[in-house]
Amino acid sequence: MWLSALRDEQRLALMRLAHNVVVSDGLLDPNEEGMMNEFRREMDLSGTDELEYMELEGIGEIFDSRRSRIIALLNLLKLSYADGAFEIEEECLLKQISESFAVNDEEFLLLDNWVKRLTALEDEAQVLMQSQ
Repeated sequence: MWLSALRDEQRLALMRLAHNVVVSDGLLDPNEEGMMNEFRREMDLSGTDELEYMELEGIGEIFDSRRSRIIALLNLLKLSYADGAFEIEEECLLKQISESFAVNDEEFLLLDNWVKRLTALEDEAQVLMQSQ
């Protein structure tokens, strides 16, 4: 969502942060892998199959606007729900990222709620497309 609005440096950083999220719980779910591929397509990134862990120090300078920070958090939250469960490890990592982005707990909960509602609507649309 809105990933094409990110600069090249932010796109690569987002992919590395996404890698952090999917490995944080120790499991790589096919749905997470599929969403990572969607990120690559939306950001027109190829050759990012082998991603390294990204240190969180300094990410506030890479994502230097509120817009880029919110885009990153919304997409990372959506990724964290891709496997059907928001694991505690993912939540802790995303809260650390949000702190680096100067997003407070109340804002984080609003973003999380928005992503949950969006995911529910997407699931509903999938059901509608399959119904006869």
